[in-house]
Amino acid sequence: MTDTRTTTDHTEIRRWVDRHDGAPARVGNAGSPETVLLRLDFAGGASEEALERISWDDWFSAFDRFALAFRYRDTDAGEDGAFFELVPR
Repeated sequence: MTDTRTTTDHTEIRRWVDRHDGAPARVGNAGSPETVLLRLDFAGGASEEALERISWDDWFSAFDRFALAFRYRDTDAGEDGAFFELVPR
């Protein structure tokens, strides 16, 4: 079983997302910047939400502003069980 880790380190988060062919995103039409709903958009993802890709700078700005942390399972790209969630710090 792989370990689950929690981090706020931007470099660590970005490396994990890049390794899993993801990109920073938010829910489209989420309203004002104060109500942004952060997401990650992965190739081949089957999201029901209309995602809008955004820059890493904008994503991390909201990530820090809302005091979030990134919880993830440390797996290799393509390995079953790739898991992440955004949680309060």
